[in-house]
Amino acid sequence: MSLTGTPFFALVIALTAIAVILPLAVWSKVRGPAVVRTALRALMVVFAQVTAIAVVFVALNRAEHFYASWGDLLGTGTYVTAAPDLGPDGLGGKKAAEAPKVRQEFQPVEGLGGRVQKTELDGRISGVKGDVLVWLPPQYDDPAYKDKKFPVVELIPGIPGTGKSWFQGLKVHEVLEPLMKSGKVQPFILVSPRAMLLGNADTGCANLPGKINADSWFSVDVRKMVVDNFRTTDEARSWGVAGYSAGAYCAAKLAIAHPDRYSAAVSLSGYNDPGQEPSSLVAQDPELRRTHNLLHVLKTQPTPPPVSLWMSGAVQDGYLSGMDIKAAALSPTSVHAEKVIGGHNLESWSKQLPQTFGWLSGVVKAP
Repeated sequence: MSLTGTPFFALVIALTAIAVILPLAVWSKVRGPAVVRTALRALMVVFAQVTAIAVVFVALNRAEHFYASWGDLLGTGTYVTAAPDLGPDGLGGKKAAEAPKVRQEFQPVEGLGGRVQKTELDGRISGVKGDVLVWLPPQYDDPAYKDKKFPVVELIPGIPGTGKSWFQGLKVHEVLEPLMKSGKVQPFILVSPRAMLLGNADTGCANLPGKINADSWFSVDVRKMVVDNFRTTDEARSWGVAGYSAGAYCAAKLAIAHPDRYSAAVSLSGYNDPGQEPSSLVAQDPELRRTHNLLHVLKTQPTPPPVSLWMSGAVQDGYLSGMDIKAAALSPTSVHAEKVIGGHNLESWSKQLPQTFGWLSGVVKAP
């Protein structure tokens, strides 16, 4: 039974109703020794508490889509088929542009409207196999734009979170569609790949030979799939990446490390030290934690990367990290640090979408 499906939700509601009615019906009718009566009544109270918590969790998860499956929730899900050492460029000696076309079939996503589509992608370079959600802007099917290619923004959720979190939680497509129609935001293709690839651990968008090639999943395989199936280009100038929380760290790191693949990144309530995420894989090793710190990644690039970064959040929730990156950045790296009032939550991040995508419209160029 699906964790996010209606039958399971209905079952949890029914059990919660039973947990409320049962004590009212039999509390005074319980028979037997005192210890037995006490134990049975205690069990009824525990049952009521557990079902109450369960119905709240299931309802919240259905709304925000933190966990897409039982495997995600229990930490047993893995979407890694192989994790070879792909070298510093994450390509393993291959050239993505010369690889055969990746042709995918897409299906509408229930509850998100016909413009959000989903596919299962088998990453040929990363060795990751997972779902990817794609939303096409309203202009995409307009005959006036039939020969036009579109810029792309890759959307990375936090941990826990799925590709659906951006659409069902932040409602990114509902917020941006009217702005795209009015011309306040340029029409972007929005792409949200699976980020929970090894149970409920945070990969930090890193390539860790023998374990996971998350960097190559996001920055190589997903990009190639989008280019091969939609009207866009693989030019870095036409690609941006955005994330919130752990996904914000990933977005900034991908842009800094791969200016040949992305020209801009939006970091909402992010951080520089991967150790700030308790489930981070790279933070388990002190040296990996040091080398994957965003300040280290930025300072060790061969030349200052020609990327634009938007880093926003409350003072201790992204803003100061952004200010540290801004202080360390050298031209042509551009950093905008924005202090906001709001919590570490989906509502706060959703409210920032008009401003951040308005900014992206000025730095990510249409093909």
